Amino acid sequence: MKNARRSFLKKGSAFAILSLAGLGTVKSDSLDLKNTSADLLEDKSPPLMDKRRMKIALQASNEPSEDQIKIIQQMGLDEVVLWTNASKASSEYYESRRKLYADAGINVFGFGNSSVHNQDKIVLNLPERDAKIEEYKTHIRNLGKAGIGYTTYAHMANGIWSTEREEIRGGASARAFNLEEATTGTWEGQKYSMPLSHEREYTNDEIWENFEYFIREVAPVAEEANVRIGIHPDDPPVSSLAGVPRCIFSNFDGYKRALEIADSPNIGICLCVGCWLEGGPLMGKDVIETIKYFGERNKIFKVHFRNVNQPLPYFVETFLDNGYANMYNIMKALADVNFDGIIISDHLPRMVNGCQTAFTIGYMKQMLERVYA
Repeated sequence: MKNARRSFLKKGSAFAILSLAGLGTVKSDSLDLKNTSADLLEDKSPPLMDKRRMKIALQASNEPSEDQIKIIQQMGLDEVVLWTNASKASSEYYESRRKLYADAGINVFGFGNSSVHNQDKIVLNLPERDAKIEEYKTHIRNLGKAGIGYTTYAHMANGIWSTEREEIRGGASARAFNLEEATTGTWEGQKYSMPLSHEREYTNDEIWENFEYFIREVAPVAEEANVRIGIHPDDPPVSSLAGVPRCIFSNFDGYKRALEIADSPNIGICLCVGCWLEGGPLMGKDVIETIKYFGERNKIFKVHFRNVNQPLPYFVETFLDNGYANMYNIMKALADVNFDGIIISDHLPRMVNGCQTAFTIGYMKQMLERVYA
């Protein structure tokens, strides 16, 4: 019976992923269930979307079409994360998006605001820092008023850095980073270039002092508004880029110290597995050890689930099933610490006909089902 069950589950997984990716369909009359034992048919795996467990979410459009809503429903997801910028960062807009998705049976888990994310004014104590911090606090209060309890924050002063995209399996296009060739970081249309993105070199002490100033302003507001803030790792997590240290959110010890400074139940981690794998040994502890430590302390709020081919100084993002990390073990580690937030696919390699989302969600759903089974 165990062998029969294993065979059935393998077939179910293949059918689900083929159907999601649009690569094939399975007709009901192609499955001969007449001679299948009743025990096998009734032996269902635990519900994937049990509220006590982690859930798969989609980073979705804040202005979705009817078809986009249907795709989310058809994939069996009921959680989304949305992003906007200062032009729409009001409590009324946040609430309108929450209600729009709620009408379709989908919960808006979190809402990001790119205009208060990766802000050099905050990280480097540039002119108008306090005004930008006030803007961030307003964002948090607006989320609380709208009934949305989470947002992601990143503390990078000169953006996300990449080099030329590269081809991976089957000619899919993927993001890459080669430290020897890196010249430019970007965020929201702003470019930051070598050798000094901000005209001088900054010290580790300056970056730490500026973070402490920021988080002591923000944490009480987050607690009052009942909004949790998950801090994303630096991407890539190198020690310094263009004169700006990445000394806080590029390693385990930096995170530990930062969360101790924050000293708030509302300040935690958006654990980007991809960034942790990019850093590899530079992170101080591997991703499994990191999940165990912070997960047991309820400090992991959200997870970005992706794989890379190798650690720094040169990596290429991959499909979940062909990077250097065993993603099943990572998902199991999250279950072992009773993580009950969301996991989202992140930085997907580009597939033909835009199949990357369906392929990845199907793969994640089957993996999560096996973890709990």
